Amino acid sequence: MRRVLIGTIGYFNLRDYSIGPHLLVQLKNTQWPPGIEVDEMNWGPIAIVQQFQSLPEPFDRVIFLTARACGRLVGTITLRHWVGGLPDEENIQSRISEAVTGVISTDNLLIIGEHFKIWPEEVFLVDVEPGKEEMGETFTPEVEAVLDDVLEIIHELAVNNSSALPDFEEMKGNELLI
Repeated sequence: MRRVLIGTIGYFNLRDYSIGPHLLVQLKNTQWPPGIEVDEMNWGPIAIVQQFQSLPEPFDRVIFLTARACGRLVGTITLRHWVGGLPDEENIQSRISEAVTGVISTDNLLIIGEHFKIWPEEVFLVDVEPGKEEMGETFTPEVEAVLDDVLEIIHELAVNNSSALPDFEEMKGNELLI
């Protein structure tokens, strides 16, 4: 049986940056086919590495839902395919240091996971451009307007071969700045 993990990433109560935690309950309550799991990925990259290393059977595909500020229009959904690659050792150590202090970062999780070789070949991000970073439980209108699209994309990635989706942007660890 094909194993897929849908992981949500993000802080709570940080408006658009909270898209992962906000949609977690809805994703968990979805009737997924066997082999698909949904989990929160906010509990630290080192703990996540240890969990992945202890799995009796690895995941075949990992899908992360996250909000990353990349200079796009607010509410833009970008599909990314993690293709691996690592920055230099100093950058990796900086990310590990940041991670153990409790910083929630998709980039740190990906790079630390890559360093410890836990990722399957199929790692995808559903990445939404957030608005201004500020406290709150509501989304900007732009992000609110794409929530159904985000859920549809995650469903397509988790259940199907993703041929109905637009092209993915490659995401490489050695190109991510700290």
